[in-house]
Amino acid sequence: MTCFRLSLVGLALLAVSGCRTAGLLSAVDYRADKPVRNVIFVVGDGMGLAQITAGMYARDNTSVFEQFPVVGLIKTHSSDQLITDSAAGATAFSCGQKTYNGAIAVDSNRLPLRTIFEEGDERGYGTGVVVSSTITHATPAAFYAHDESRNNYEAIAEDLVLSGVDVGIGYGKEQFSARTDARDLLAILNERGFQVQDNLEAFDVRKHERQMVLLPGVDPPRANERPKDFLSRGAILAADQLKANREPFLLVVEGSQIDWAGHANDTEYLIGEMLDFEVALESLIRWAEKDGETLVVVTADHETGGLALTDGDLDQFSVVGSYSTKNHTAVMVPVFAFGPAATLFSGMYDNTAIYTKLRMALGWE
Repeated sequence: MTCFRLSLVGLALLAVSGCRTAGLLSAVDYRADKPVRNVIFVVGDGMGLAQITAGMYARDNTSVFEQFPVVGLIKTHSSDQLITDSAAGATAFSCGQKTYNGAIAVDSNRLPLRTIFEEGDERGYGTGVVVSSTITHATPAAFYAHDESRNNYEAIAEDLVLSGVDVGIGYGKEQFSARTDARDLLAILNERGFQVQDNLEAFDVRKHERQMVLLPGVDPPRANERPKDFLSRGAILAADQLKANREPFLLVVEGSQIDWAGHANDTEYLIGEMLDFEVALESLIRWAEKDGETLVVVTADHETGGLALTDGDLDQFSVVGSYSTKNHTAVMVPVFAFGPAATLFSGMYDNTAIYTKLRMALGWE
């Protein structure tokens, strides 16, 4: 078991100064006769209660999560293992069915499952994904692709190109342009009406209905090395674009590297990712509040690292993190919700129920 001690005064103060401390958001009861227009589904990959707590104390004992009026817990196991991976966990969210670890929107017999994105596309909804990992990583992939293995990145990239996704932001440009099969998927994206860029500054809301920002790098940088507020800016640009398209929409946003920090048992890395995630979440909360027709749901696919906070200093915004594993754990993870139909997400339930509750909120049940 390894411990790390750190002092994050400067980083914590920066994060706090960039976010407004708000009171509790209002809870809105589910009404079958008044479906939600838009859903923003936010995943902190590997984020358990200890990770949230570490981020909170690094922000001078304040947290965006304190604003949510509805809190729940989900069970995360996969179809045949107590400890899930991100692929099976995300498939439970996107398809409402348990599957084996490594599966991307396929069942235990490796047959495709219809995703909530695919159903949304059939119903006239816009869809988008914004991540701080490669865009072909397990969590986003489970919403737009089908593959028996999460490691088939080039095949997953092709699935994204051919999917109904309207907006995509993430890393991994090489999986589209420098492939082993020599195909140029960027050209195909252009043929399919996408404006394709490799930086957020080139994203032009309303000029193009379908946009893809693919940054180079199959090993994406940490929060302090990424473009400033990359996840936050990307999430808002995607939401603005989807709204400008004048269709209801489903947007998935992932703080991907919380999980990677847990695997590394690196508390400084973890807190940097949590602070970055909270900035993005604060921006999405303000966007959804202003919009008034958007449900925001935040959860994790699993916890990573078996993190415990065993010491720290309130005055120095510091914590000591101790880990029991370099892998995932089976502990339940929290769910937070606000906006229309938020009350659906209270209580304790299986991760597959996220899919069912989203469909109920949207009026699809």
